[in-house]
Amino acid sequence: MSSPLADRLRPSALEDVVGQTHLLGAGRPLKRIIDSGSIPNLIFYGPSGVGKTTVARIIAEATQKRLHKLNGTNASTADIKSIVEELDTFAAMDGVLLYLDEIQYLNKKQQQSLLEYIESGKITLIASTTENPYFYIYNAVLSRCTVFEFKPVPAQEIEQAILRAFHTLEKEQGIAIHLEEGAVGHIALSCGGDVRKALNTAELCAMAGSPEPDGVSISLSLARELAQKSSFRYDRSGDEHYDTISALQKSIRGSDENAALHYLARLVAAGDLISVCRRLLVIASEDIGLAYPQAITIVKSCVDAAQQLGFPEARIPLAQAVVLLATAPKSNSAHIALDLALEDLKTLQNGSIPRTLQNKHFDGDDVEQKGQFYRSPHDYPNHYLEQQYLPEELKGRIYYEYGPNKNEQAAKQYWEKIKGAKSF
Repeated sequence: MSSPLADRLRPSALEDVVGQTHLLGAGRPLKRIIDSGSIPNLIFYGPSGVGKTTVARIIAEATQKRLHKLNGTNASTADIKSIVEELDTFAAMDGVLLYLDEIQYLNKKQQQSLLEYIESGKITLIASTTENPYFYIYNAVLSRCTVFEFKPVPAQEIEQAILRAFHTLEKEQGIAIHLEEGAVGHIALSCGGDVRKALNTAELCAMAGSPEPDGVSISLSLARELAQKSSFRYDRSGDEHYDTISALQKSIRGSDENAALHYLARLVAAGDLISVCRRLLVIASEDIGLAYPQAITIVKSCVDAAQQLGFPEARIPLAQAVVLLATAPKSNSAHIALDLALEDLKTLQNGSIPRTLQNKHFDGDDVEQKGQFYRSPHDYPNHYLEQQYLPEELKGRIYYEYGPNKNEQAAKQYWEKIKGAKSF
């Protein structure tokens, strides 16, 4: 059985790598490092199918060092130990280059076992990972490596790779492949920047194409059918999850309801009901807050309905909540005020709660004027009475500033009138 087309077409030279011009273009840092011939410890970070493994292999095979390849998904401590034991032998007199794919799957102890040799230069590490290295790789290892981020490949560049793939299939199978206009473009757009996924989809299209006297024809509808799921990246425990949730909140905060619906659609397609419900409840207070206090009540109702309904119907109240939040006025004044108060707890002498506010209890013998002397504002006009509520050490401290929205400004005007035109 032959290997997948994506493996058969894997580039053997940097010039043939699709995309990553920000790293591999003329004069770019990674290209200059590779051309120097002196390879430091490197970590390549980015989504699947964008060239991390390919570039790492090209670099590794071009060095004069003894080459070892491990994959973090199945590498054992014994595998690492056998590489270490080879150091200082004739076979590895110039040192070892370890190419480690999916390094995030190594546990902390396994990563630490490499540390001494990475630092001494006896092992040169080239690692790749689909997860954020600053979260998943041991800090001591990370500090001895240079991280380069690989990005999804633009559709225009993937189109060229797909055309080369079909040309290769024609040569391998001795047939003609007839492409309907738009088929290649659709595959390129739907693969989400993943070259491997695009090439595998192209191979599937060639297998499922309509027979022709001299080969097969690939229609746009076939490309749509085979590529319909290929553009979606999502991992509930990985970067794509946190990036999508973050993008949803920032789009709502930015009052872009269309972008917010796009990211909601990703979460709905992934079936991630819990994450979106939790985040919408946070947004209602963090980003809308006192500008529209009723928002949290409405969002809570939408969230409860979504959880009772489950997918696919849950998408309907979730869409209502997202559009409501995105188009609502915004204020973060309340939680900013609390954060300032919390910061004071860490940095200032906070003092005792004023006696007038304490729970009723007997005063000690050391208190000259015994009694609580609390006066309830409800006993005074407009239910307001000026008295000291903050501890003496924080007297006059201001945390809350009214937000510049209709609701908070109305409250400000009311209390300025009641409190004698004082600004709080």
